[in-house]
Amino acid sequence: MQSIQRLVEFIKSSPTAWHAVKVVSQELEKKGFRLLDEGKPWKLKPGQAYYIVRNGSSLIAFVTPKKDPQKAVVCASHTDSPALKLKPNAAYIKEGMLMFGVEVYGSPLLNSWLNRDLGIAGRVISESLVEKLVMVDHAPLVIPQLAIHFDKELNTHGLILNRQDHLAALGAIGITTQSEANKYFHKLLGVKDLISSDLFLYPLEPPAFVGPNKEMLAAYRIDSLCSVHAITSALTANPEPLTSTLKMCVLWDNEEIGSETAHGAASPFFAETLERILLSLSLEREDYLQIIPSSLCISVDLGHAVNPNYADKHEPNHKNLLGNGIIIKHSANQRYASNARTAAFIKSLCHKQKIPCQDVVSRSDLSPGTTVGPIHANSTGMPTVDIGIAQLSMHSARELVCCQDHENMIALLGSIYAKESYT
Repeated sequence: MQSIQRLVEFIKSSPTAWHAVKVVSQELEKKGFRLLDEGKPWKLKPGQAYYIVRNGSSLIAFVTPKKDPQKAVVCASHTDSPALKLKPNAAYIKEGMLMFGVEVYGSPLLNSWLNRDLGIAGRVISESLVEKLVMVDHAPLVIPQLAIHFDKELNTHGLILNRQDHLAALGAIGITTQSEANKYFHKLLGVKDLISSDLFLYPLEPPAFVGPNKEMLAAYRIDSLCSVHAITSALTANPEPLTSTLKMCVLWDNEEIGSETAHGAASPFFAETLERILLSLSLEREDYLQIIPSSLCISVDLGHAVNPNYADKHEPNHKNLLGNGIIIKHSANQRYASNARTAAFIKSLCHKQKIPCQDVVSRSDLSPGTTVGPIHANSTGMPTVDIGIAQLSMHSARELVCCQDHENMIALLGSIYAKESYT
């Protein structure tokens, strides 16, 4: 259970992508990974461990091989989660109450954010352009739901929320002017001269175990902090350089909004980094083009577990069950990047390691989500496989996974990072 307890601590410390990358960076530093500056020349050496950070919310770590790299093994995921983001001028007064306006980030289950104690977390920048991370948990906000007396058909016709009108968070009463509201907000953040920020609400309820044997874990941001934790745990447990295989960990931000940012999976962040690694090791563009088809990207994300209350929403012959191990995601329309070749590698390795695995596909009349896998495969041409573990309540403010599945994922990725070749 040590790995699960470390996961719990990671989730508690990572309410935003910036916090997650900070925690991962600290763990990498402990294992001897050296931080590189993208704006300066690199002088890499064989058999050494490095990492870079872009925007504070995306990270690439890698271990150069002892000899010239002939292939790369890449484990990738994302650091963000669906959420509610505070607007730049968030604080305002309405009906004698201090409210905080939000935008919807990604596709959260909006109803799961109602009537919860919510904190504020993210990054703030002062007038002097000093940037810091904040995590405000001592003064909860709440998004109050309309009483059922005014919405009598709620339980029969469902909840309808207007994103502009119904999601503002209540922070205080007794504050009567905009000046007082701004002053209180800045005091909450601990910044008197705030000039800019990227701030999100996050649930204050801590992670908790479910079941008589603590076999399940409920928490916010399980999607995809579980994947981030599994990848980084596997890499830091296997930091030794391989002979000719470049080991890489890629954690992109903004997957939940399409990845089309300067630091998302659709950006040149990965391709530029890989090429710079090779150039610094005295290789050429031709070597880069040869390495791409010889490599493998393992896209690690969560998958929809069968919900027993809605079992008919799942493909009956490919049920994704909690506790059934690693899932290999398939999609005829390449919403997932797996194919017979890349899936075969994962299946073979699972069988050798005695790790349970299962093929998963959505019902033919339902469209599945997607991951960084197809985006990465499209932008680089690198063979890719989409895997993960089962999860209930995806995109909720409170999600659920099986602890043994997470431990199986760490074991699988550890064996991948210890393996010289995937062929």
